This record gives sequence, C-alpha cells and structure tokens, in this order.
Amino acid sequence: MKIRKSQLQDVDSIMNLIHQAQHYFKEAHIDQWQDGYPISDNIIEDIQKKASYVICDQDIMGTMYFAIEKDPSYHVIQGQWLTNDQPYAVIHRIVVDENHKGQNIAHHLLEFAISKCYEKGIHSIRIDTHEDNLSMQRFLKKHHFVKCGQITLSSGAPRIAFEKIIE
Repeated sequence: MKIRKSQLQDVDSIMNLIHQAQHYFKEAHIDQWQDGYPISDNIIEDIQKKASYVICDQDIMGTMYFAIEKDPSYHVIQGQWLTNDQPYAVIHRIVVDENHKGQNIAHHLLEFAISKCYEKGIHSIRIDTHEDNLSMQRFLKKHHFVKCGQITLSSGAPRIAFEKIIE
C-alpha cells in the first residue's frame, strides 16, 4: 500500500468512494453528506491545495483531506479544545472503499497524517464527525482522540469535535 497526494485523474475514483459513504450513511439513517456535499469541485479544490491524499495498491482504497491549517469551523466550540493557540492539523473527508473495510486503511491514513505532523513539529490533529456516525466515533476513540465539544460547520450543521495530542 502506498499513500500519495491525489491527482486530478483520481477525482472519479475519490467520488466513487464518497458515493459509497453517502449510500452507507443513508442506509444507516445518518444525516451526513445527504445534501449533495461533497461534490467533485470540493475534491478538485483539495487537490489544488495539495491537501488530498489517497491510499492505493492497484486501486484507490481510501482517501482523506489532510492539512496543517486553521479551520474556520473550529474557531468557536461549545466545549474546549485540548490545545489553544498552537498550530494544528485537520483531517476531513476520510473515506475507505467498502470493499476494503476491516483492512486498517483508515488507520494507515491516520498514521501517515501523524508522521507528517511529526515532520512539521505539529502536536495536535483535529477532526469532526456527525453525532450519529458511531463507527467514526469508535475509530477516533480507539486512536486516542478526545471528544472536545460541538462545532458548527459553515452550512450550519452541528458536528462533534475531537482532538488528538501528538507527543
């Protein structure tokens, strides 16, 4: 398995993974990504920002948005972040191909993000998820993310906010 920056020719494959996740959420009655978001333009923007990654063998098995940046949705939290004014990394849109679930794909993506944080001297990663997305919440807790409170996305949708300290 190899993790690399996404390229424009990956957009269709990434969108296929997103459509799988949207279908899963719909079947599980999770009101996440049911409003048309994300669209291919979001992925193209991620690629242009050099913040979109894929994990692949012969095919793309997973994807994520990873960047060291301040997320505007994280400025206000009902609760408290573990870190305050320190730079942090964010992970968004982490998705694993349904045919590769149970193969630690998300774990490998997270470990990659952590290694990039080490390289850049970043000591925290923030991520958010829908309150009904229990599988993501379990994944985050298993990987020592701490639930910090609730944030509101620019769309107005509430999300549970998590942070992991990297030492």
